[in-house]
Amino acid sequence: MVAAAPSVIALAAVCILAYWLVDPAPPSSITLSTGQENSAYEDFGRQYAAELAKAGITVKLKPSLGSRENLQRLQDEDSGVDIAFVQSGTTETAEAEKGGLVSLGSLFTEPVWLFYRGRTLGSLTQLRGLRINAGPEGSGVPALFRKLLSVNGIEPEQIRLGDLENTPATVALLEGRIDGLVFSSAPDAPLIQMLLQTPGVKLFDFAQAEAYSRRFPFLSHVVLPRGIVDLGKNRPARDYHLIAPTATLVAREDLHPALVDLLVQSAQQIHGGAGWFRRRGEFPTPSYTEIPVAPAAQKIYKNGPPLLQRYLPFWLANLLERMWVLVVALGALILPLSRIIPPLYVWKVRSRIYRWYGQLRAVEQSIEDVPEERRSQVYPEQLRRLADLEGRVNRISIPLSFAEELYGLRSHIDLVRKRVRWLMEGRGKAEPG
Repeated sequence: MVAAAPSVIALAAVCILAYWLVDPAPPSSITLSTGQENSAYEDFGRQYAAELAKAGITVKLKPSLGSRENLQRLQDEDSGVDIAFVQSGTTETAEAEKGGLVSLGSLFTEPVWLFYRGRTLGSLTQLRGLRINAGPEGSGVPALFRKLLSVNGIEPEQIRLGDLENTPATVALLEGRIDGLVFSSAPDAPLIQMLLQTPGVKLFDFAQAEAYSRRFPFLSHVVLPRGIVDLGKNRPARDYHLIAPTATLVAREDLHPALVDLLVQSAQQIHGGAGWFRRRGEFPTPSYTEIPVAPAAQKIYKNGPPLLQRYLPFWLANLLERMWVLVVALGALILPLSRIIPPLYVWKVRSRIYRWYGQLRAVEQSIEDVPEERRSQVYPEQLRRLADLEGRVNRISIPLSFAEELYGLRSHIDLVRKRVRWLMEGRGKAEPG
């Protein structure tokens, strides 16, 4: 213990220091800003919470008005939001970089759904004078809808735009208090599913969808196939052309890389299947986003999950990935220590024996050139001293592999004793002759 303890303590100190400083452990809890009640963002937020709970990460869901409010929360460090759903077209690349935001990939398309009652509309220009709900300003829909109106030559004051949230707006449409409402959501949202099957509620067909997608790069042209809602009842009765931004999972750039890996893998589990507007494996993707994609997310999309995370639990894989630097450092320390500790151990054991040679040497010096008149006093005193030394040496505890040194010391003590006795008996008789 005396020989190895300093090295063991040094290695332990290096391990503890590296654990805290090399790469801090990921937090056990994060906050996800979702969306309005009964929205796709709210539904997907619950799915992410369930997926990350399997890895021991708690996801706190924070409802919002929509994409724009989510973006504001991410840019506000005091909001406590770590990740959020953001619609493409809500921000610009330069603004995202300035705000320290990164994308974890595009998750799914969010078609613009314009539901209305009354006569069939063939163009957005026919919305003049109607009461259309575009949602609260905290969502991304009002700004997007105003862009669509502007390219059609419609001024905002020519339409009575409402700012109700999705659920109250749906109730208002069904009660006839408004003429139409605009959503931008995945088809999984309960309100979308209900309105697609509600008699008297019509879906606007963006016949110029391809032109819109060329004018606005963040939009894509998607088709709602005939019968996709209900094949038996043939709903809808024909194909509908829609325009769709994409939903992006956005985070602060200081989000722990291990959480980025986990979130991207969760996104692949949740959004990787086939859907109304996507083929299997088409989403999530690093494309369709104006926000720079996080390097850790890019690596997952390119190479797949890290090797250790494919076979080990998240916490163990993360620990090993974080501590690889420590493994290299320990290797560099253990190699020289492995050469130092054995000789140090041998020296430490032998020092229990060698230190008695100093006293044995003192006895020898004490019997040299002793005046005749003092010999009767000095020699017996040194014999008693040797006896005491031998008794103390016999109580030394050493490993059996070093017994040779112990017996050598005892034989040397006996040798000095014989010399003292020879001086007492033989030398005294020989000198007169």
